[in-house]
Amino acid sequence: MRGAGLWRQWLLLALCWLCSAAPGHGAGGSVRIWLVLSDGGRLYQSFAATLRQSLPPALPLSVVERAEDFTADGQAGDMIVTVGSKAAETVAGRTGLPLLAVMLPHRKYADLLARRPPGSQTSALYLDQPWARQAGLLRAALPERSQIGVLYSPASRLDLNELRRQLAARGAQLFARQSGAPDRLAGDLDEVLAHSDVLLALPDSDIYNSNNIRNILLSSYHRGVPLVGFSQALVNAGGLIALFSTPEQLATQAGAAVAAFTQTRRLAEPQYPALYSIAVNQEVARTLRASLPSVDALRQQLDKSPGSLPDLSDRREPGGRSGAADQPQARQAARSPQ
Repeated sequence: MRGAGLWRQWLLLALCWLCSAAPGHGAGGSVRIWLVLSDGGRLYQSFAATLRQSLPPALPLSVVERAEDFTADGQAGDMIVTVGSKAAETVAGRTGLPLLAVMLPHRKYADLLARRPPGSQTSALYLDQPWARQAGLLRAALPERSQIGVLYSPASRLDLNELRRQLAARGAQLFARQSGAPDRLAGDLDEVLAHSDVLLALPDSDIYNSNNIRNILLSSYHRGVPLVGFSQALVNAGGLIALFSTPEQLATQAGAAVAAFTQTRRLAEPQYPALYSIAVNQEVARTLRASLPSVDALRQQLDKSPGSLPDLSDRREPGGRSGAADQPQARQAARSPQ
């Protein structure tokens, strides 16, 4: 497969093909889909609107705008799509219907499986980007910087060995530090920055939250260490560059998964995002004297990077379980869907 452009074309063609089939009549009978949002915020509303547009008009889609309002009592359905961690955690144990959890951090998937009734179908579309894609962006954007720092919490459950391997394949080294107590965060951050020339921020809400993000950005800025982030808001607040998938992109991929389910009544394996965006803060780039390629050039380089467009399914769930088969600036900067 030649890059993300071809992958995107394939995804959209697949969605169009699936949606052109008789909606809701695969595997015998009509299909009704429930969409449960974590809350009624703008990001979730954007996801809901795009998902609805990507599905056939005749396919029944019922939307619950707040996770706490969901109840399985008396609600007929064939599949549930949750958006954000809060929605997934709220719904998981309340119903045995097939569940596709979207915008779920990879680290939370094992916990989600543990909440599900035995034998229920469960899958996910992760919020995280695959390590190969992250490492590819670092190489494409900042090839002269090879010391990559990561600050993470105990709850993040990072696969540091895989990240280290992907960075090493591109000539970079990883310095990672776990920070478990809030009063130790500043000292742990200083240690990471002292051993790094890039700070790679990950969607770890125990570290990158509204209480900490301003100090993290200021500390990295004063040391001349650019922060590579995971959201547009983080770039707006002072990060140099970010790699992320928008709600609309995730909804498009989720739409393909829903359309496939209507035909097969089976959920696919958990997946990483197939579609992604890159954002750059040009003012920070000038201040740090970082000469960055254009976003289009970065995408072209990233699409050619080894492993940046892998088999995006994730079959390495804890304990060998296959989930699908078994069951405003600084304040907003660290916000990932919950």
